Amino acid sequence: MSADAAGTASTPNGPTPGPRVVKVRNRRFSFTRDTARPEGGGRAAPGDAPAPARQWPLIAVLATVGAGLLLTGLDLFRLGTALIGIGLLGGAVLRWALPSVGMLAVRSRFTDLITYGVLGGSILLLALMAQPEPLLEIPFLDDVLHYTVKR
Repeated sequence: MSADAAGTASTPNGPTPGPRVVKVRNRRFSFTRDTARPEGGGRAAPGDAPAPARQWPLIAVLATVGAGLLLTGLDLFRLGTALIGIGLLGGAVLRWALPSVGMLAVRSRFTDLITYGVLGGSILLLALMAQPEPLLEIPFLDDVLHYTVKR
């Protein structure tokens, strides 16, 4: 009895099959077959750089949003929430412009762009429309309010 390169044993009657491979199906429901690493999930700086230098895009977004939260807490609501929206929009721009953004990449580039952009744009829009004395007025919203809320 001898073994060939494929790992099957040979007998005088011919090759005998090797161990059987049984595929086990995962019963968990999912849309994707496999989870891939985000496209920009690599380091934003070389591996020998200190951790803050490698993750500067995430730190920049977190610092901007943190400053906005601090201003909001200090009773500068409009400026603070506008800064939060600008920070998220900046995250979308960084995700779009840079090939490698470190931990700022959560999912695919498209999903991150949509998420950061929609959230940042919505927060900035609401900050500009906040009462009293809104900096941005959208006329049809008054009509929507009058038709939905009865006095």
